[in-house]
Amino acid sequence: MRKPELAAAIAEQTGLTKAKSEEVITAFTDEISRAMTKEQTVSLIGFGTFSVRERSARSGRNPQTGATIQIAASKSVGFKPGKQLKDSVS
Repeated sequence: MRKPELAAAIAEQTGLTKAKSEEVITAFTDEISRAMTKEQTVSLIGFGTFSVRERSARSGRNPQTGATIQIAASKSVGFKPGKQLKDSVS
């Protein structure tokens, strides 16, 4: 499902216009992005939790040459699904 399809589904459920639904989705994703930038956790009870995860530096291999390379430490966004979401998928 893409953003326009999600906006249409939300509009149908809530009675909002598709344009207003798309604004809500954009505001929602912007706020989650802002929280991740500040390394805050966003918990939506029943749905899941977004958090910043840190990956430590490690060594890896270049698949073309087989040479060992050093991979720098990095941060990424993690998502842990909530019980209600897990149960709905199972």
